[in-house]
Amino acid sequence: MASYAEFHRRSIQDREGFWAEQAKLIHWHQPCSEVLDYSRPPFARWFVGGETSLCYNALDRHIAARGDQNALVWISTEVGESRTFTYKQLLAEVNRAAAMLQSLGVKKGERVILYLPMIPEACFAILACARLGAVHSVVFGGFAAASLAARIDDARPALMITADGGSRMGKTVLYKSLVDEALKLARHPPQKLLIFKRGLDYAMPVVQGRDLDWKALQKDFANAELACAWLESNEPSYILYTSGTTGQPKGVQRDVGGYAVALAASMRNIFCGEAGETMFTTSDIGWVVGHSYIIYAPLIAGMTTIMYEGVPIRPDAGIWWKIVQDHQVDVMFSAPTAIRVLKKHDPAYLKKYDVSSLKHLFLAGEPLDEPTHVWITESLGRPVIDHYWQTETGWPLLSAQPGVEKTRLKMGSPSFPVYGYDVRLLHEATGQPVPDGEKGVVTIAPPLPPGCMSTVWGDDERFVETYFKDFKDQLIYSTFDWGIRDKDGYYFILGRTDDVINVAGHRLGTREIEEAVSMHPNIAECAVVGVADSLKGQLPLAFAVAKDVSKLSSAEGKRRLEKEVMATVDKHLGAIARPKAVHFVTLLPKTRSGKTLRRSIQALAEGRDPGDLTTIEDPNALEQIKQALHA
Repeated sequence: MASYAEFHRRSIQDREGFWAEQAKLIHWHQPCSEVLDYSRPPFARWFVGGETSLCYNALDRHIAARGDQNALVWISTEVGESRTFTYKQLLAEVNRAAAMLQSLGVKKGERVILYLPMIPEACFAILACARLGAVHSVVFGGFAAASLAARIDDARPALMITADGGSRMGKTVLYKSLVDEALKLARHPPQKLLIFKRGLDYAMPVVQGRDLDWKALQKDFANAELACAWLESNEPSYILYTSGTTGQPKGVQRDVGGYAVALAASMRNIFCGEAGETMFTTSDIGWVVGHSYIIYAPLIAGMTTIMYEGVPIRPDAGIWWKIVQDHQVDVMFSAPTAIRVLKKHDPAYLKKYDVSSLKHLFLAGEPLDEPTHVWITESLGRPVIDHYWQTETGWPLLSAQPGVEKTRLKMGSPSFPVYGYDVRLLHEATGQPVPDGEKGVVTIAPPLPPGCMSTVWGDDERFVETYFKDFKDQLIYSTFDWGIRDKDGYYFILGRTDDVINVAGHRLGTREIEEAVSMHPNIAECAVVGVADSLKGQLPLAFAVAKDVSKLSSAEGKRRLEKEVMATVDKHLGAIARPKAVHFVTLLPKTRSGKTLRRSIQALAEGRDPGDLTTIEDPNALEQIKQALHA
C-alpha cells in the first residue's frame, strides 16, 4: 500500500501514467489513443479516442460473475414497499426501458429530462439513457414549475419522464400536475411525456397524444435486448443543473469515460467498497451524490446499492440503522444535516441495531461541524469520514483515502486533497498562496481530473468565465468556498465566497431567490443572504422594500405580506428555497455605485461586525436592517 502523500504526488506529477493505471478498473470497448488532451486550457479531454459505456460497466460486465447477486434494493417507508433486483433482473428492466425510449424516438446524443421520485424506475430510466447514448438530465422533485421550465428550455429534451406522484413525510407530492404547469411555461417543451403511475393521483389529467403510460408501453417490450451504444470518452453522459450567482441555472455537463474511471477509482481508494458488498447512500437521485453514489459507482464496483424513499425519522429515528443491520451495509453515505436531525432524537435508536457491518460512514453536502462529527462517531462506534466535493467535481475533492492509507481523522475536517486534484488555498485579493492557519479560497490548478465537469451545457464561455476567471492573470478553478489548512495539512471548509448558499446540501443562488421574491406585485426590490443555521447549515433570509408601504402599518399586515412573499417563492422555485423570514425595510444598504452590501447584511444577521462601510450610500439603510433583525 502506497502512502497517501506518494499516491497524491504521483497523480499530479505523472497525471497520464497515474490515470492510465486507474483506467484499467473499467471496461473499454476501444482503448484510448491519448490519456489527456489539454491543448485548449482549461478544457481537459480524458482518455481521448477510448470508447466505453456507463451502462455496460454498471451492468453487462457483471452478469457472468454476479448475475444472481442483488444489484438494487429499493425500500420505501413512505408507501411501505420494497423491491429487489439482481444484476440480471436490473439489466432486463433497463433493456425494456431503453427499448421504450427508443420507440419514442430517443436517439444517441438527445436529452431526456427525468422528474421522478425515488423509485426503481428512476434507476431504470437513467441507465436506459446511458445504454442508448442519450443524455439524461434529472431534476430534483423539490423544484417548482418555473425552475423546471427553465431547465427544459436549456436542455431541449426529446422526451420527459415523470410519475403521477411521490410521497414525503406521508404526504403526496403531485409530480404530474407540476410537470403539466412547467410544460405550459416552457418555450421548447418535448412532444412526449412518459408517466409512471403509482396510484398516488387518481385525478391525474392526461393530454391525449402527448402523455404515455409507462406500464402500458412496457408490455410491448417484455423481452427486449438492446446492445449498448459505445461512446467516445468525452461525449456527454448527463446534464445536472446547479444554482449560480445569476438567475439562470448552470447545466453541469459530465463526460462518459473520465466519469466512469473516477467513480471506479473512488470506490477502491476512498469508499473501500468491494464487489459483493452493499452501499447505502441516503441522498436523492436529483442531486450529484445520487447520480454518483446511488446509481453509477456502486454498480460499476459490482456492489448492491440501496435506494431509499423516505426520511431518517419515519417510522422512527432508527430506520437507517435498521436498514444497515438488515442488509449488512458495508459503506454508508449521508449528509451532516441528516445527522443533526438524528441528534435531536433518542440516542437509544443508535444502540438498538447492530451496525458492526459498517466499515465507514461518509458525510458530505455541507460543512460538518466538530460537535456533530464527535457525536456520531462516538454514538455509532464506527469511523465517520467527512469529505467535500461539488456538483461540478462529480466525486470527492477533499477526503481521507483509507483505500490508499489509513490516516488519522480530525473531527470537522475533510482531511486532504484527493489524488488528481492540485488544490491551492489562495488569498482572495492577491491570488497568492496563503500560509497554514490563514483563510483562503479553495481552488484547483487545472487540468481538472477525470470525472469533473467538462463544460457548462451549450456554453463553453460561461464555463471559463464562471469558474476560471476569479484571479487576475491566473487560469485557476475556484470552488467559491473559503478554506483553511492547519500545520498538519488537514483542510477545513468555512463557507461560500459568493452569493450561493448551502441549505442542507442543496445549493441555492441568492439571485434566484431574489428574483422569485420580486415577482410578488408589492415588492420593489430585495436582498437575500444566507445565514448560519444550526440544523441545515444555512438558510435564506430576505430583506424587501415594498411598493405600497400602507399595507405594512400593522404587525398583521406585515405577517400577511410575508406569507404572500413566501408563497410566491414556493410557486416559482419550490419550498426548498423559502426564506427563513422576510424583513421589510424602506431601503437596502448599497455602495455609492449601487452594489447591494450583502456581506454586511449577512454579518449583521449573524451577529458579526459588518466590516468596512466607507462606501455606503446611506448609513440609515444598515440601521434599518439592525432594527428589523432586532424586532
